[in-house]
Amino acid sequence: MDTQPLYAIKAELFKALAHPVRIRVLEVIAADPRLAAPVSRLLDVTGAEPSALSQHLAVLKRAGVVDSTRSGNAVVYRLTEPLVADLLVVARAFLLRRLAGKDADDGLLAIAHHLPALPGASARGVLKAALAERAPIEKAVKQ
Repeated sequence: MDTQPLYAIKAELFKALAHPVRIRVLEVIAADPRLAAPVSRLLDVTGAEPSALSQHLAVLKRAGVVDSTRSGNAVVYRLTEPLVADLLVVARAFLLRRLAGKDADDGLLAIAHHLPALPGASARGVLKAALAERAPIEKAVKQ
């Protein structure tokens, strides 16, 4: 049994999540009805190099957020707990509220509004909107 205080364990979880590629990976996995995605899909969506993606997946796996199964040459990653998908949606809601309190002209709030409205937005909806709006979002970020 782990004797660390709960806040220390939470901090370790948040450290494991603290990278944009890892968040993107989790959103892709959460968007699937089976809460799973093959590595090939994760590579396509994230644009990460295979070795870098492998390292990010290892961090998430060590944290107990994902697990994997192999079938032939294909490796599929799954969320270990559906609550991870909920955590992503709640984090997005929190960030939207924070961005609304900042200077809306910085482009971040405009980018966030390309995503489905909350409450009730599923991780799948968030990913679908992000992928559909990739070009306008990337253009807004560069401005």
